[in-house]
Amino acid sequence: MNDRIKNLNKTLLSDNWYRLYKYSFDYRNNAGEWETQHREAYDRGNGATILLYNTSKQTVILTRQFRLPTFVNGNANGMLIEACAGLLDADNPRDCIVKEAREETGYQINNPRKIFEAYMSPGSVTEILYFFVAEYQQEDKVDEGGGLAHEQENIDVLELGFDEAFGMIGSGAIRDGKTIMLLQYARLNIFQ
Repeated sequence: MNDRIKNLNKTLLSDNWYRLYKYSFDYRNNAGEWETQHREAYDRGNGATILLYNTSKQTVILTRQFRLPTFVNGNANGMLIEACAGLLDADNPRDCIVKEAREETGYQINNPRKIFEAYMSPGSVTEILYFFVAEYQQEDKVDEGGGLAHEQENIDVLELGFDEAFGMIGSGAIRDGKTIMLLQYARLNIFQ
C-alpha cells in the first residue's frame, strides 16, 4: 500500500442505491508532516462502455436517455446522448458490455475490443470504467433495444453519421465524458 497513508477508517453513510462511505485517515503531506483527512467516496461498482461503429456506412450507435443528475445540475431537459454503458455487477467487463449492448441498442456484438480503462471521477467515485469498441453490421440488429423495463430504462437508440456525432461535442449536444473519449478515440484510430 501507500506509506503516506495510515489509520484508514471507513464508515457507511448510505446504502440506498449503492454505497456512500466516509473515510478518515492520516496522510503524510509533501512537507513530511502527518495530517488527518476526511473524505467521502461513492462505491457503485465498476462499469463498461462501448462505441459501436460501422466503417462502410461511417456511422456510430449512441443512446439518449434521461439522467436526473444532469437535470438537477442545469441540463434543461435532462436528456443525455451517450455511448452504451452499464455496471459490471457480477460480470467481467467483456461479458457486461456484450449484454449491455444488446439490452440498450438491440445489437448483438461478438468481438468487442478493449481499448483502455479509466477512473471517471476519482475525487469522489471509486468506479473504473472499461472502454470498448466494436464494429456492427445491420444484420447484428436482433431486437429494438431501449433498455430493460424492470430497470425503468427508457433508452432511444441513435444511429448517427460519425462526423455529425463528432461535431456534437463542439456544439454541446454531447456532454458525456465517456462518449467524448470514445468519439475522440474513433477520430484518431477508426475514422481518420
